[in-house]
Amino acid sequence: MAVLGRDDIIHYLTGGNDDELYSMADVQRKHNFGREVYLRAIVEFSNICNKKCNYCGLRAPNSKVSRYRMDVEAIIESACLAAEAGARTIVLQSGDDFSYSPAQVEEIILGIKEAHDVALTLSLGDRTAAEYKHWFNCGADRCLLKLETTDPDIYKRIRCGEDFHERMELLGSLQDVGYEVGSGIIIGLPDYSVEQLADDLLFLTDLELDMIAAGPFIPHPDTPFSFADTGDIDLSFRFTALARLLNPFSNIPATSALDSFDSEGRKKGLQRGCNVIMPSVTPTARRKDYNIYPGKNAVSVDVADTIYQADELIRALGFVPSVSKGSSRRMKNVQ
Repeated sequence: MAVLGRDDIIHYLTGGNDDELYSMADVQRKHNFGREVYLRAIVEFSNICNKKCNYCGLRAPNSKVSRYRMDVEAIIESACLAAEAGARTIVLQSGDDFSYSPAQVEEIILGIKEAHDVALTLSLGDRTAAEYKHWFNCGADRCLLKLETTDPDIYKRIRCGEDFHERMELLGSLQDVGYEVGSGIIIGLPDYSVEQLADDLLFLTDLELDMIAAGPFIPHPDTPFSFADTGDIDLSFRFTALARLLNPFSNIPATSALDSFDSEGRKKGLQRGCNVIMPSVTPTARRKDYNIYPGKNAVSVDVADTIYQADELIRALGFVPSVSKGSSRRMKNVQ
């Protein structure tokens, strides 16, 4: 692990030496992951959400969203199509939609795991610790719980009064249960300083996460943050490169938001420390409606073509699409 202090992080975040930073991150990624890149296929099965987050296009007050909710059978079918196309990890993601009972989520987990030898990641929001423990016992392997900021006051403001410490308590319970746990932030939230980003990075590193996700802020026109400036893609690249140096064994995705800024955004991310891509395999009729930010899922192709295109993106850079589930290497390398 690189030894970087807060001042060093700020130096690199402000563009002190991009060439050096990206080179070090690429070397670190190659050292720990070789030429392999992991692919996580995301099934966004509901865009219904009871939250009012100021940055998200799926926020409950947004009446302009075409809402959808997939049934249990359709979710299982979508996941199985992705597995049959070669995906070894399936991510089940939704808004905070509590209409799905614990038993229904269990049915989904069992239906996928019984049909295919895949890893299963849950990204379901603020369900209870007891529910997540039950789903782990049913066979779920990983859990993604984003923070978006590690500043409690800003968290409360952007998530309309919600409590940061409650979110952290849930994240800790997921780790205690045995999940591989991922979290992350948004780069470039309104009125956010580089110094705050440096604190975010150090905070996330202290959490000893199995996955760290960070993508640039893209203002959605139907949210209270529609007025805000778009995030800086270079700042996002610098953050994930630094995350690689501080978290050498964590999985770090080149997020889809990068391609909304630059048609080669994810490619550049993979060359600068990232080792994961996460294409959407949501049914084409619904994919564009999972519109958390403009440009998200703008292109809809069928599942097989989605996986094929992801594989080709990886191969074009001289990397190899991994045939493994991409399990966390972090715990295997704890001293």
